[in-house]
Amino acid sequence: MGLLRGARKAVRECLNVKRNERVLVVTDPLRLEIGMALFRAAQEVSKDVLLAVMPTLEKHGQEPPAQIARLMRESDVVLAPTTYSITHTRARLGACMAGARVATMPGITRDIMSRGAMLADYRKVKKLTLRVARILDRGSRVRITSARGTDLRFEIGGRKSHPDTGIMHEAGDFGNLPAGEAFIAPVEESAEGIVVIDGPFAGIPESPVLIEFRNGFACRIQGSRKLLRMLAAEGKHARQLAEFGIGTNPRARLVNNVLESEKVLGTCHIALGDNSTFGGKIEANIHVDGIVRRPTVEIDGRVVLDRGRLRV
Repeated sequence: MGLLRGARKAVRECLNVKRNERVLVVTDPLRLEIGMALFRAAQEVSKDVLLAVMPTLEKHGQEPPAQIARLMRESDVVLAPTTYSITHTRARLGACMAGARVATMPGITRDIMSRGAMLADYRKVKKLTLRVARILDRGSRVRITSARGTDLRFEIGGRKSHPDTGIMHEAGDFGNLPAGEAFIAPVEESAEGIVVIDGPFAGIPESPVLIEFRNGFACRIQGSRKLLRMLAAEGKHARQLAEFGIGTNPRARLVNNVLESEKVLGTCHIALGDNSTFGGKIEANIHVDGIVRRPTVEIDGRVVLDRGRLRV
């Protein structure tokens, strides 16, 4: 019943699935139990539901098989509980451009599906997320600091934010589930300074991880050999600052899982790798997010997060 409760919220409240809509659930063997719960919840509403099980991908941001990408483009609604994220892929972008509403759920677990952020009141999450998104849209310069040693500056002027509200009712909408963040693609080559990732970081067990940026590139990484190996395999652009986001879900918990942790109210996060699918110019076959706990975030001198307290 726990999984089905979260699945019904996703299908009915978050995506507002209709009787005649074509629904596709994309999953892999490691997330099949959750995929089946979403499949059953969708069948309660729609008469046209398909479950597609693809091989487990190797990393976040990797393109799914071409057959999956085609099915996504041909669907009205896509739910993607997968082990690795397909959020920032051309397959997801192509589906949205074709009019599909897409909810990606990378790394979703039974615990996340049945507790915490997934069961939030998404009407309230939407209001808060849109307030943060408007501040990002009007902003030009961002500074992040923290007691652990973060002092990072970058530009966002001319870039449009993406409010991940959990409400995806219009053609082309996309976001994570559980949801609750406003994120943006920083201006390439603008990042300068140090960020200390002291929360979850895309399946990397080490913490904290220190990253120093010069001209938008991570020129120094300390604390994680695994991250260094991941990035080295993907080339220079994998080391660029790709994303900045602020969590807006009061029900989200800081757990060892980026999907929920990056939504925690009072945190912010950055990502390395691809951002070409949400307004940036970086193309890489990887996208990895890391969370900063209790940060202070200033946008054009205005304090938006004050040591983890949101002030919007």
